[in-house]
Amino acid sequence: MTSGAAGLVRRPEEPRATYLELFFDLVFVFALARLSQGLLENLSWSDAFQTLVLLLALWTVWAQTAGLTDRLDPQQPLIQLLVIATMFGTLLMAAAAPEAFGEHGLVFAGLYVATQIGRSAGAALLLPGHEAQGAFVRPLFWSCVSAVPWIAGAVVHGTARGMLWALAVAMEYGGIALGLPTPRLGRARAAEFAISAPHLAERYRQLFIIALGEPILVTGFTFSRGGFEPDRIAAVVIAFTTTALLWRIYIHRAGWLLAEAIAAAPDPFRAVIPANYAHLLMVAGIVAIAVGDELVIEHPLGHTPPAWITVILGGPALFLAGRGMFEYTVFGRVSRSRPIGVLVLAAISPAAYFLPPLLVAIAPALVLAGIAISDAARARGRPPEPPSPPG
Repeated sequence: MTSGAAGLVRRPEEPRATYLELFFDLVFVFALARLSQGLLENLSWSDAFQTLVLLLALWTVWAQTAGLTDRLDPQQPLIQLLVIATMFGTLLMAAAAPEAFGEHGLVFAGLYVATQIGRSAGAALLLPGHEAQGAFVRPLFWSCVSAVPWIAGAVVHGTARGMLWALAVAMEYGGIALGLPTPRLGRARAAEFAISAPHLAERYRQLFIIALGEPILVTGFTFSRGGFEPDRIAAVVIAFTTTALLWRIYIHRAGWLLAEAIAAAPDPFRAVIPANYAHLLMVAGIVAIAVGDELVIEHPLGHTPPAWITVILGGPALFLAGRGMFEYTVFGRVSRSRPIGVLVLAAISPAAYFLPPLLVAIAPALVLAGIAISDAARARGRPPEPPSPPG
């Protein structure tokens, strides 16, 4: 272990996120906006699948960069350079995302591969002989493996591109689920990652708040493009209320206790994986909710096509599914209100076809309000429940 490498490692007494990390998150405001707008312009099952693949890719960039700043000191100039370079690559990826399955396929895939490999390789080269080097050699190996279907998908078109890119993200997420097994290194060891639970918990909370900025921006910009008619005002009230309820449900207990749950887990690295997937599901739901908000504000009355019903009701259902997984990560159990909410949203979807968009949007707002009230009632008069992550 060299003294230079040791000087780049984040010290345990610095658990808080830095301004650099907040600065990095700003690019995801743009990325989520591009994804939601791309889905809005081409609202179909195939386009929803494509948006999901792109979201999975961008999420991997964020998660691995959060892991980098969790292990290495963001105050060091070399680490700052890696983070800012990753941020620039992500900005260009987000710009190319709407046409990633069209004429900008090679641009998106090339930027993704270069960003992922460049960040991990740069970090690994900065840590010769240090035990933390394995935390970057492993994702570097898996990024090189997944680069093959990423680039192969970029040079073909149509369904073939979607299948190859889906294979690429499946390989990356599968590698994480398996513990990032790597030749000569085996599976991931806790000493390599030395996870800072308070820091990672704060990073997930920050990104969730950043994601909530997307429906807020969509609501404001969409409303500002038209008049102040009563039906549009009502749509804005529902959209804003829904966003506020998302925040309230997320932060209730589990949102505050993630750090303690990670620290209490037998294997903190393993505990972070379901938390990562849970936040991915919640953010995917928020992207769909933002699309639904714009549709309802622009067309509050009239017919509601099935594709609109899918995003208006499916977005909140995705959020609740992710929130249930998040709760299980922290407490080892799931409140009944989460799956009940998903079932209610699914049950009312057939009837939604006969209602105007404004009335359809009221249903998830009422479901979320009921869950928030249930959370508050269950917690009233009881001692705070301690985290109890599954073993």
